[in-house]
Amino acid sequence: MSNVPKITDDQFDTEILQSEIVAVVDFGATWCGPCKKLHPIMAELAEEMAGQVKIVEVDVGDNPDTAAKYAVVSVPQVLIFKNGEVAERIVGVLPKPKLKDKIEAHLLKG
Repeated sequence: MSNVPKITDDQFDTEILQSEIVAVVDFGATWCGPCKKLHPIMAELAEEMAGQVKIVEVDVGDNPDTAAKYAVVSVPQVLIFKNGEVAERIVGVLPKPKLKDKIEAHLLKG
């Protein structure tokens, strides 16, 4: 079982935009093959980086409003939020070390 919580359109503002720490949102879909490859990577990062970042998953099929708001037209897509704003957008599956480096870069910036 994944330790990455799934959030909905209704929870997005509270969970992500009002987050005190960097938030990483994995936009995906159940029918998306590459998304299934990304999920275990995100689960490992959530465990390794617990307390430093908040990692969540949004199913674009179930939550079209959030996907549309952030122009997520292809999945998988990872958005890194800092202070309620999109700090970085990553389209596709990256190897875990590269993805971790990208997330950590936002922890270091003031």
